Amino acid sequence: MSEHVIPGRTDGLITLGAADALWVDLTADSAVPTASGAFTRSPAHARVGYVLLGGHAVATVRASGGQWSVPEVEVRRAAAELNAVGMDRQDLVRIGPFRGAPRQECNEETPLRWRRRITRELQELGGPERAARRKVGRPYHLAGIDWRQIVVEQTRDGTQRTWWLPRAVVKLLDAAEHSETQRVQAARTRQASAAATEPPSHPRQARDAHGRRTTSPEGPTTSLRPYNGELEGQLYSVLSRKPGTSRRVAGWACAVCRTAPATVLDHCHEHSYVRAPVCQSCNTQERPDHLYSNDIRVANRYTRLFHTDADDWLLHWHRCPGCRARTTLPLPHLAAWTAHIACRSLRPTHRAPRGRKPCGVLRVSWTGSQNAPRSCLLTVAVDFCPSGEHRVLAQVPYREAAEQFRVWLAETAPAVAAAAGPDRLDGLPAQFRPVIADTSGEGLALF
Repeated sequence: MSEHVIPGRTDGLITLGAADALWVDLTADSAVPTASGAFTRSPAHARVGYVLLGGHAVATVRASGGQWSVPEVEVRRAAAELNAVGMDRQDLVRIGPFRGAPRQECNEETPLRWRRRITRELQELGGPERAARRKVGRPYHLAGIDWRQIVVEQTRDGTQRTWWLPRAVVKLLDAAEHSETQRVQAARTRQASAAATEPPSHPRQARDAHGRRTTSPEGPTTSLRPYNGELEGQLYSVLSRKPGTSRRVAGWACAVCRTAPATVLDHCHEHSYVRAPVCQSCNTQERPDHLYSNDIRVANRYTRLFHTDADDWLLHWHRCPGCRARTTLPLPHLAAWTAHIACRSLRPTHRAPRGRKPCGVLRVSWTGSQNAPRSCLLTVAVDFCPSGEHRVLAQVPYREAAEQFRVWLAETAPAVAAAAGPDRLDGLPAQFRPVIADTSGEGLALF
């Protein structure tokens, strides 16, 4: 990293212009392309108290004379973390447009909304090539990342255009949006706490028909309410089209982490049942790392899904009545579980400075689907082996994988297993083990 003296440095603070130059200098060799103007061009806005860089928020400070500055050490820390990110330009994630996705409510206090912003700009400009040739001075970065350099357009049937970004960049932007959401929510909580300790003398306060104090839209917002299964048993294809659904979802706390505000309505793609409202971070956490429609990589985060926080995630997945009645998981999740848990002892290891290290990267693919379980076969393999091998570890029939999962579920999460099974239909139609087609169309962003 460059350690040259930064002009305008005062007590560890540097001006926004100096921070722009430092950010570009420090990230010149980063795998993720960055942009100038990260602090001074939209959507960066120093007056809100922070600027997003990569997956983090850097605080802004109003120095003497009304000039805005940022701590140099935070800029360097954000640059170091971005430089450590590896990016595979072939490992792409679709970012839009999606049919059947609930519209996000416009919130001026959280301006990032990066998926909506990118999709809108690409639709207006006609594609990545024109976006790359847009006028100098127009907004083009998101969290200091120059997305124009890496966005990929794919066309199906010569008409439908879709846009894709590398998975590493998607995770960074998701983290930035989540960080921003947490800051806004914390500010609202502090504002509400301060208002609760003040006497009710403000003219905007009033009383409703039951005598309870209320505030106008300009005042503090109410705290998030916990999700208690209010949407259980409803079909996503129906609920997502109802007016006001996204506003209703935003009023809940995430049903998984229970701390962040919910932003999306998670649902089961096999049965089309709504699971619960979740935050963007948890929605990204559970999303399978699809290479193709029937092929996923088993990333390290599955340790959290199937080990550290297994009870919470298993309960969440079994909020789908179809999965609960069949005592299983959606096929991509069941495939990941088979590779990560059932075939763990088969994965070879290699010598490492501190013992032995698991070989390469796990990948699991399947033929057929859960709707034809007799012919569905899961294949677990290891990619990127240091010795150059790409070896198949196991081939597991779908029915065998499902039975192994039932046994493991009973040992790992007995309460979840006790509520599952074909005799626990919980108000479903009397048809045995129903399989309902997902009519919401495409849209892995809400998986």
